[in-house]
Amino acid sequence: MTFQQQFTAQDADIDELGHVNNAVWVRWIQELAVAHWHAVAPAEHQDAYVWVVTRHEIDYRGNVGVGEQVTGETWVPEPPRGARFDRHVRFVGSDDRVRVEAVTTWAMVDRATGRLVRIRADVAAPFLDGTGGQTL
Repeated sequence: MTFQQQFTAQDADIDELGHVNNAVWVRWIQELAVAHWHAVAPAEHQDAYVWVVTRHEIDYRGNVGVGEQVTGETWVPEPPRGARFDRHVRFVGSDDRVRVEAVTTWAMVDRATGRLVRIRADVAAPFLDGTGGQTL
Protein backbone atom coordinates (compact mmCIF):
# COMPACT_ATOMS: atom_id res chain seq x y z
CA MET A 1 0.00 0.00 0.00
CA THR A 2 1.29 3.45 -0.87
CA PHE A 3 2.11 5.80 1.99
CA GLN A 4 2.61 9.56 1.55
CA GLN A 5 4.18 12.36 3.58
CA GLN A 6 4.99 16.00 2.80
CA PHE A 7 8.51 17.46 3.05
CA THR A 8 9.46 21.14 2.83
CA ALA A 9 13.05 22.16 2.08
CA GLN A 10 14.52 24.28 4.89
CA ASP A 11 17.59 26.53 4.76
CA ALA A 12 19.70 23.82 6.43
CA ASP A 13 18.72 21.33 3.68
CA ILE A 14 20.22 23.43 0.87
CA ASP A 15 23.73 22.88 -0.51
CA GLU A 16 26.13 25.34 -2.15
CA LEU A 17 24.36 24.85 -5.49
CA GLY A 18 21.10 26.18 -4.06
CA HIS A 19 19.10 22.96 -3.92
CA VAL A 20 18.38 20.10 -1.52
CA ASN A 21 21.61 18.26 -0.69
CA ASN A 22 21.88 14.57 -1.64
CA ALA A 23 22.37 13.62 2.02
CA VAL A 24 19.04 15.28 2.84
CA TRP A 25 17.27 13.12 0.26
CA VAL A 26 18.69 10.04 2.03
CA ARG A 27 17.44 11.40 5.37
CA TRP A 28 13.98 12.04 3.89
CA ILE A 29 13.90 8.49 2.49
CA GLN A 30 14.57 7.14 5.96
CA GLU A 31 12.05 9.48 7.63
CA LEU A 32 9.39 8.41 5.10
CA ALA A 33 10.07 4.70 5.63
CA VAL A 34 10.00 5.04 9.43
CA ALA A 35 6.76 7.06 9.28
CA HIS A 36 5.22 4.32 7.11
CA TRP A 37 6.26 1.66 9.65
CA HIS A 38 4.79 3.67 12.55
CA ALA A 39 1.58 4.37 10.63
CA VAL A 40 0.70 0.78 9.74
CA ALA A 41 2.60 -1.69 11.93
CA PRO A 42 0.92 -2.91 15.12
CA ALA A 43 2.52 -1.72 18.37
CA GLU A 44 3.76 -5.22 19.22
CA HIS A 45 5.74 -5.34 15.95
CA GLN A 46 7.15 -1.85 16.53
CA ASP A 47 8.23 -2.92 20.02
CA ALA A 48 9.84 -6.16 18.81
CA TYR A 49 11.63 -5.09 15.61
CA VAL A 50 13.72 -2.34 14.11
CA TRP A 51 14.73 -1.82 10.48
CA VAL A 52 18.15 -1.10 9.04
CA VAL A 53 19.04 -0.02 5.52
CA THR A 54 21.36 -2.33 3.64
CA ARG A 55 21.29 -0.57 0.26
CA HIS A 56 20.14 2.65 -1.43
CA GLU A 57 19.80 3.13 -5.19
CA ILE A 58 18.81 6.73 -5.89
CA ASP A 59 18.07 8.54 -9.15
CA TYR A 60 18.06 12.35 -8.99
CA ARG A 61 15.69 13.74 -11.61
CA GLY A 62 15.23 17.37 -10.55
CA ASN A 63 16.11 19.99 -7.98
CA VAL A 64 14.21 21.42 -5.03
CA GLY A 65 15.01 24.83 -3.54
CA VAL A 66 14.41 26.32 -0.12
CA GLY A 67 10.72 26.57 0.76
CA GLU A 68 9.64 24.13 -1.93
CA GLN A 69 7.47 21.19 -0.92
CA VAL A 70 7.55 17.64 -2.25
CA THR A 71 5.29 14.68 -1.59
CA GLY A 72 7.17 11.56 -0.61
CA GLU A 73 5.52 8.30 -1.64
CA THR A 74 6.67 4.84 -0.62
CA TRP A 75 5.47 1.31 -1.20
CA VAL A 76 6.64 -2.28 -0.95
CA PRO A 77 5.91 -3.95 -4.30
CA GLU A 78 6.92 -7.52 -3.46
CA PRO A 79 6.86 -9.81 -0.42
CA PRO A 80 10.06 -9.94 1.63
CA ARG A 81 12.90 -12.36 0.97
CA GLY A 82 14.13 -13.74 4.27
CA ALA A 83 15.04 -10.79 6.49
CA ARG A 84 14.99 -8.25 3.62
CA PHE A 85 12.62 -6.40 1.36
CA ASP A 86 12.85 -3.64 -1.22
CA ARG A 87 11.03 -0.39 -0.62
CA HIS A 88 10.32 1.96 -3.51
CA VAL A 89 10.31 5.71 -2.95
CA ARG A 90 9.38 8.68 -5.09
CA PHE A 91 9.39 12.43 -4.32
CA VAL A 92 7.07 14.53 -6.49
CA GLY A 93 6.94 18.32 -6.66
CA SER A 94 3.81 20.48 -6.66
CA ASP A 95 4.06 20.48 -10.49
CA ASP A 96 3.70 16.65 -10.47
CA ARG A 97 7.29 16.20 -11.71
CA VAL A 98 9.34 13.47 -10.07
CA ARG A 99 12.41 14.91 -8.34
CA VAL A 100 13.90 11.75 -6.85
CA GLU A 101 13.21 8.02 -7.22
CA ALA A 102 14.81 5.31 -5.15
CA VAL A 103 14.80 1.64 -4.32
CA THR A 104 16.10 0.87 -0.87
CA THR A 105 16.69 -2.51 0.72
CA TRP A 106 15.81 -2.89 4.38
CA ALA A 107 16.49 -5.70 6.84
CA MET A 108 14.53 -6.50 9.99
CA VAL A 109 16.39 -6.82 13.28
CA ASP A 110 15.06 -8.31 16.49
CA ARG A 111 15.37 -5.58 19.15
CA ALA A 112 16.05 -8.06 21.96
CA THR A 113 18.86 -9.97 20.26
CA GLY A 114 20.18 -7.44 17.75
CA ARG A 115 20.11 -10.15 15.06
CA LEU A 116 18.54 -10.24 11.63
CA VAL A 117 15.28 -12.18 11.58
CA ARG A 118 13.11 -13.57 8.80
CA ILE A 119 10.15 -11.29 8.08
CA ARG A 120 7.00 -13.22 8.93
CA ALA A 121 3.88 -12.89 6.76
CA ASP A 122 1.96 -11.11 9.53
CA VAL A 123 4.70 -8.46 9.79
CA ALA A 124 4.74 -7.89 6.02
CA ALA A 125 0.97 -7.98 5.53
CA PRO A 126 0.18 -4.33 6.45
CA PHE A 127 2.55 -3.18 3.68
CA LEU A 128 1.14 -5.39 0.95
CA ASP A 129 -2.31 -5.35 -0.63
CA GLY A 130 -2.90 -9.10 -0.58
CA THR A 131 -2.57 -9.58 -4.35
CA GLY A 132 0.91 -11.01 -4.47
CA GLY A 133 2.63 -7.89 -3.25
CA GLN A 134 1.57 -5.38 -5.87
CA THR A 135 0.79 -1.91 -4.56
CA LEU A 136 -2.65 -0.39 -4.75
